[in-house]
Amino acid sequence: MEKTNVMRVLDQKKVKYTPHSIGDNSTMTGTAVAQALGAPAEVVFKTLVTVGKSGANYVFVVPIGGELDLKKAAKAVGEKSIEMLRSKELLPLTGYVHGGCSPIGMKKFFKTTFDSSAKGKDTIYFSAGKIGYQVELSPEDLSKVIRFQYADIAADKK
Repeated sequence: MEKTNVMRVLDQKKVKYTPHSIGDNSTMTGTAVAQALGAPAEVVFKTLVTVGKSGANYVFVVPIGGELDLKKAAKAVGEKSIEMLRSKELLPLTGYVHGGCSPIGMKKFFKTTFDSSAKGKDTIYFSAGKIGYQVELSPEDLSKVIRFQYADIAADKK
């Protein structure tokens, strides 16, 4: 399996993780990604990049089958409002393409918030920084690599 920058960062920090390759998942639904990983959807997360009314960027990590609640997210980071970053702005800002964005290893560190559902999980999965690649590690180990907070940011299921 090809090493991604995320895996290199984890190796450098001597953090235990399990790499997963599921092939091109750019057209897969979140549920299909979880199935390909053989994991329950509630432990698989996606990384979303936003911009606040102040112009600051924020990273939010939510369950793969859910959506980000923009009002809750804005409140979590102390912004009046936030909106999703436009796709074309993602690569120059983070170094990642849509579908391969990871909270680890962006060009610059942005305030990062994980949905509170990740708290207390033994392990979680998220992008390894390249489409089709995921890493699995404990939130506790992740906290050795990046700073993040927990907040209730996922949209309530209708």
